[in-house]
Order: sequence, then structure tokens, then C-alpha cells
Amino acid sequence: MEAAAARTVNKSESETSPHGGREERGAYEFFGWVYHLGVNSIGHEYCHLRFLFIRGKHVMMYKRDPNEIPGIKPIRQGVIGPTLMVEELGRRKVNNGDIYVLRFYNRLDEAKKGEIACATAGDVRKWMEAFDHAKQQAEFELSRGSNARDKLNMEGEINLDGHRPRVRRYAYELKKLIRIGQGPERLLRQSSKLGGGPDGFEGDSGDAFEAHRWKCVRTMDGIRIFEDVSNHKNGKGVLAKAVGVIDATADTVFEVLLNIKRHQRYEWDMLMGDLELVDSYTGHYDVVYGTYDPKYLTRWQSKRDFVFSRQWFRGQDGTYTILQFPAVHKKKPPRSGYRRTKINPSTWEIANLNTPMGSNSTRCLATHTLEIRSAAWCRWKNNQCSKFDKTIPYALLCQVAGLKEYIVANPGLHQECATTFVQSKFSDASISSPEFENTEVQDEFYDAIAADSSSSDEDSDSDEELDDKGTRVKFKNVSWAISSLALKRTTDPNLNKELDPHVTPITIDPSNFHGSLPKGKDDADTNCWTSPSGGGFMIRGKNYLKDNSKVVGGDPLLKLISVDWFKVEKTVDRIALHPRCLVQSEAGKRLPFILVINLQVPAKPNYSLVLYYAADRPVNKDSLLAKFVDGNDIFRDSRFKLIPSIVEGYWMVKRAVGTKACLLGKAVTCKYFRQDNFLEIDVDIGSSSVARSVIGLVLGYVTSLVVDLAILIEAKEESELPEYILGTVRLNRLKPDTAVQLRV
Repeated sequence: MEAAAARTVNKSESETSPHGGREERGAYEFFGWVYHLGVNSIGHEYCHLRFLFIRGKHVMMYKRDPNEIPGIKPIRQGVIGPTLMVEELGRRKVNNGDIYVLRFYNRLDEAKKGEIACATAGDVRKWMEAFDHAKQQAEFELSRGSNARDKLNMEGEINLDGHRPRVRRYAYELKKLIRIGQGPERLLRQSSKLGGGPDGFEGDSGDAFEAHRWKCVRTMDGIRIFEDVSNHKNGKGVLAKAVGVIDATADTVFEVLLNIKRHQRYEWDMLMGDLELVDSYTGHYDVVYGTYDPKYLTRWQSKRDFVFSRQWFRGQDGTYTILQFPAVHKKKPPRSGYRRTKINPSTWEIANLNTPMGSNSTRCLATHTLEIRSAAWCRWKNNQCSKFDKTIPYALLCQVAGLKEYIVANPGLHQECATTFVQSKFSDASISSPEFENTEVQDEFYDAIAADSSSSDEDSDSDEELDDKGTRVKFKNVSWAISSLALKRTTDPNLNKELDPHVTPITIDPSNFHGSLPKGKDDADTNCWTSPSGGGFMIRGKNYLKDNSKVVGGDPLLKLISVDWFKVEKTVDRIALHPRCLVQSEAGKRLPFILVINLQVPAKPNYSLVLYYAADRPVNKDSLLAKFVDGNDIFRDSRFKLIPSIVEGYWMVKRAVGTKACLLGKAVTCKYFRQDNFLEIDVDIGSSSVARSVIGLVLGYVTSLVVDLAILIEAKEESELPEYILGTVRLNRLKPDTAVQLRV
């Protein structure tokens, strides 16, 4: 699809906003081509090519590029509200073409929802960043006072999910998508050489210490081969990994890895060249069947085949993770003339690398980790066997080298992998102000896109109407500090004292609090919890804003006093009000402050893991903790952070969970309930398809996992640094069948 752009509009002081107010200097615009997905009034799916334009918090949808046709009117328009949530649904097949889908919904009303799609995962990431910018604009306006809040409430959010009155051309639109995906149209040949966006939050390294100790044991074809030399047991074999720097974006490498087309795989993959998609369960999970000729690897002439599952997701920092497991599938039973082979469990991690200022080059680090039988690996290391290069593990490790050389030899991959992408720019408005002003009361983002449209919206776009004239504008990375500007703190020396220093601390007796999950006496206990120190986590240091330095965490501020492990029919909010909850006990009511974290785990049945953290003094009203406890949900979502760490467990689960901090309010739906002496945070893990996928994997191994979690309020200003750990928990080999049924 045609290049999209993002820019900043510098307007004069006299110019007004869409609703009469003054437009802030340096407002940003994002625009580009997307697919608009939905279901019409008679139940048929539609997929329309549309031009989406975001300016500030306002969103417009067009049938043509308004930059090329001045004065064109949007077919739908609205605003983005602070309760907007954007979820990445992964890949979906539409008429034999793969697209990547984004779902929008209102955090307070999931009935308001809709979907758009892009051709690549990288484009989805850029659109997510664009919507986040727009959401920050709405949050900034809310932070300026009640007048801004009233004005924003008068405007409606735009809705992508709605029935349309005219659907006679839907079949043509779907056929057109095939031509766009396979034809030579200009829209598919645009470059996506955008400057790499800033890391989502934390940089390249993890925020928790891992038990692996990697040692380089060999270099091969420009890549390094590592072995995990730690004494920690990692499944049934030895962990080895191949690491290489590839001159491309992580988005490009990810697209190449997931592509199963034979003509491309043959150019870089000596093992998995003949692949066939067997089944696709979600946008982040599928099953693949493959065959290969063993003459390249072994002296055995029998043909081999294999079945494996792929599960992938993208972290908040833009790193892609792909998990590959050997699998079985009823559609692919053992085949006559072939010997069924189990592919080694493996993972891919693709992370963008920072490039020097002013450099147009892009690089990423590709890491392929796999499990190898100990005996075979030791023979190769000790040179007792020189035939390791004739084995499947060798072929898998060589995939990094193959990728590296293939991408260098095919610089056009950057263009081919980009169908639609977001551009941003600073310039005069390409959309005139009257176009915003001609609607007295704008719809919200959900309602406008869902609303019944005119016949012109439903009529299909003809090919000749897609003008070949396009202006490509270079993307400029933008760093917004809206939240920090709106929540600027003073230099009061008491700000760093999170609990009231003028109140004598009380003694918290753990024996007065009992949850359904017992507290462990030592590390040998199972199905229990403990509260470790913060020494296993890395947090932002005093000089983080200057040099990105992190320090080892200290003891948590709040004391973990109890944990409940509940089984529920459906997710339960405001669990602190339940009579069985610790907060409702006499001992709980006497505590100065309790932080309740309700982790809602989607499964069959559903679970709630409830953590209770207590303070021995009231919260200091001038502290960052007070701003979080008594602030608004916008501020809470932007600061509520969790760092995970799998201390013990299967290495594939460790790779899936990772060790990087995650802003939970940005990743999943969080609801906050402040009352009396407590704040409850209900974390709906099932609100994200990626989180559901990861938690499903974790639950499969949960009885053998030791999981550490650290909860923080992210520090974004110098006066808030260094960070501190709010609370920790260690969950030791939980048993799902011991969860207590909670009746509501």
C-alpha cells in the first residue's frame, strides 16, 4: 500500500482547533492506507481499502488519499478517547492472503470495537504507535482541566464496528484484495524505511537476572554459536544458540521467517524449504507440515517429514519472539514413504539495534535458540565426531547465517515486505480546519466508523481511481512528554518518602492473615508463595534519564501478607468487596493501606490470583504512590509496571515470558477500584490475545515453574528517580486443581 506519513502541524496562534479552541503547536499527523474489516448487516464480511488519517486526537477515514485530492471529504470521522485500547490480533487469512489485524475497543465498554488490518507486522506496530500518540493527546487535554474534559466528552469516539446499509459490492472488494496482494500495483512497492522507533520502555537487556550463562564455543559463517554452560537443567538436553547481526529491521526478518513460500525458503533455509500450513488457531498460533530430502544431511536416503507448531508475539519494546515446538496433527498422520522426524524445540528472538545518529542503516539482532541432545552436542564439541554438519541441529543453527546472506543479497525485501505503513511529519495541514469544524458534535472513534454510511462509502473503488501520484515523506521519530508535562512534580523534599514519615509504623503480624494459597517455608515447598527481595530485578537508577543506567532493586516498599488462588466461573472484578476477601476481615480493616492485585487468568475454568500488599503507615499525600493510588486511570495505566522472571522451569517458557518490564495498563485492560483503605487493580489478562497465548503456555508447565514478579510504579521524571519496587511475589509450582472455588 502507499506510504503513509506522520507530521507535525505548526499552526499560528490565531488558528483554532476543530471545536473552536486553539490548536497546540506541534500537533502530529499520521496517515496511510489500511484495510477496514467488518461484518455488514446481512452477516457478510467486508474488507475495504481505506486511507486513515490521524491528526491530534482526531481520526478520519477516506476512500482516497486527501493529500492528493484536496478538499475530499472523509467518509467517517471521530476522536480517540483516553479509554481506547488497541490489541494486536496477529495474522489472519483473507482470500488466500495474509494480513495483520488490529482490534480497537473501549476499556469501559467492549461492545464498542472494530478492526483494521495491514500487510505486515511492522506496519501494525507503527499504527499502534500512531494511535498511542493520539491517545496521549486526548489524555493531555483531560489533564488541563474540567473544560477540556467536558469538551472531550461531547465528542464521540470513532467506531470501526458497524453494519452498513449497502453491501452489493462486498465480493468485488474481497477479490480486489487478492489483486492488491499479488499484482504489481504501486501501492505494494513503496518503501518502509522508517527510522526505528524508540524502545517501548526498557532497551535491549532484560530487567530480571537469568540463570543462563552463555559461552561462545564457535563462529561459523559470520555468526556466533553459544552454549549454555550453567548447571541449571534446561529440559532434556543442552541449549545452544546462533546469534547474528542482520542488516534489516526486525519487521523484515520476522516477515521472512514466517513466510513459507517455497521459492523464498529455498534461498536461505537448507532444512525447511518445503512447508505447508496445516491449521491456524489464532492470529499468533499455527501448525506447519514440512518435508525435506535427507541427502543434504545424512547418508540415509529415506525422505523425512515433520510437523511443528509456531507461536509468535511482539513485545512492547518491538522485539519479536517465535516459539517452535514439535507437534502432531490429525490432518497430517504418518505418511507412506516418509520417516516422521521431530524437529528440535527452538525459539527465535529478533530485536532492533540502535543505529548511530544520522545513519539511515537499519540493523537487528537475530537469535535462534534450540535444544540439542547432550550426547550429540558433546561429541561435536570434543571433536569426537566430525559429522555435526550433517545433522538437523546444525541445519537449524545455520538458518541465522542463511537469513543474513539472503537479506544482504535481496535489498528489495524492505520494499516487498511493506504494504502499508504509517508515516509521520511536521508540516502545514493537508486537511483543512473547516473539515474538522463542519461537524457540530463528532462521533467517538467507535461510533463514527461503525455508523451507517452513505452509498458512496459502500461503492467499490475502481482501479483507475487509485492515482499513481504519491509523495513520500520521511518519518521523524517523535518523543512526547505529555503525561510528564501534565503531572509535573515539585521539588518538595518529602516527595521521595512514599509513606507518611510523621506516623509511627504499625507492626504487621503475618499470622493474622490467611489466604487460600499457603505461604512457603523454604524453596523446597510447592504450591505456595513467598516474598523475595528485589535483588533479582533491575530498575531505573538515579541517572536513568541521562544514561539509561539501571540498578539492582532493593527491598519492596509494601509487605506481601497473603495470596488467594481462586477458581471462578467468570472473571470477577472488585474482589476486595467479597466477604471472603482479606480486605473485609477485621485485621484487614485496621491496616493503613492495602494494595490488591487481582490477576485474572483466562482458562477452563478461569482463575484469579489475588495478591495483598500492606503498608505499615498511611501513604504520603505528596508522594508518587499517592498520585498513583488517588490519581486517574490515565495516569495509572501509564505507570503500572510489572517485571516477570521464570526462576526455574522449561527454557521455552522462560523465552516466552521474558524478563523485560511491561506496562500492564498499556498491554491489557486494567480496572482500578479505590475505596476505604485499599486500591484494587483488576488485571484482565484475557483482554489481550498475545497475553492469552503466553498464559496458555505457562499454565501447561505451571506445576514445574518458579515465577518471580515485581510490581512498580514507573518513574518518568528526575524527581521520581531512582525507582523503587512496590512489591514482589514468588509463586512456587502452583497446582491449578488446588484453587478454591469462589462463589459470587
